[in-house]
Amino acid sequence: MIAIARSIGIAFAFGLVALTGAHAQGGKTHRVAIQVDQNDPAVMNLALNNAENIIEYYRDKGEDVDVEIVAYGPGLNMLRADTSPVKDRIARMASADATFPDKIAFSACNNTLQAMQKREGHAITIIPQAKIVPAGVVRLMELEEQGWSYIRP
Repeated sequence: MIAIARSIGIAFAFGLVALTGAHAQGGKTHRVAIQVDQNDPAVMNLALNNAENIIEYYRDKGEDVDVEIVAYGPGLNMLRADTSPVKDRIARMASADATFPDKIAFSACNNTLQAMQKREGHAITIIPQAKIVPAGVVRLMELEEQGWSYIRP
């Protein structure tokens, strides 16, 4: 009886070590950059759908994931407070009570922002959920150089 209990205990310990080791091997954070360069609500919503699907997929597997949506050129309208057709959806996705607020980031191209402000003759406000980066295409390059996957919806 004691030998059986000891065998079960040893088998349990080995199983626990194997399970922990498997989790540690799969413990890397998946990272994906999504480009938005079109002023098209369908493209913007597709990018957000992709982000949600990616986050939910890895969350369900118990794995970490980070998603960054980078908007530049005409796509910057996605992150403009005055023109974004998806700003309410972004606010919901990034809110503290959302399912994954810390898993998604939004980057707005400052080159595009400056050009739009010059062309339109007034300051343009970016939604509060977004950070301004010097250049959208450079941000995408940097993310790829750091090992991020890249998607263009």
